[in-house]
Amino acid sequence: MLAQASVTEAASGFGRFASVWVDVRPFLAEGGGAQAEALRADLTAALRQSFAGRIGGRGPSLVVVVRSLSLNPYAGSGNSGRGGRGGGGGSNDYLDGEALLVGANGQILARHPQLAVLPSSSGGAWYDPASERRRVTAIAEQYAQWLVRSLPVE
Repeated sequence: MLAQASVTEAASGFGRFASVWVDVRPFLAEGGGAQAEALRADLTAALRQSFAGRIGGRGPSLVVVVRSLSLNPYAGSGNSGRGGRGGGGGSNDYLDGEALLVGANGQILARHPQLAVLPSSSGGAWYDPASERRRVTAIAEQYAQWLVRSLPVE
């Protein structure tokens, strides 16, 4: 059985990390497919960049477990001219995950749940085939940038 620290204890538990990695298995179990693999690559790169000064040496691992990614439809301004109802756009993308500080024996030393939210327009023009891929990258980068701010060094 894994011992688990409370979220309040996590505030003082994050410092240097032996490694950083991303676990997308919960998202894959929900049908994440290829999007989960893209998110794993983007979020791993973003975490390594954001935490670059805190990775290496001895210590626990920082593991981000991705529970879900929701990329909502985006197709315009969100105002259809009917009292603001209907139409496209105006929605957000969500990345729900939890940062875990994991000891060498697999024990969870601390945890920090986090939800990242970006406008669905973050990938550029909705009709561009590359837009959805850019949205995954954008929300991964935003998640990592907020996480490094949320986890104190000591």
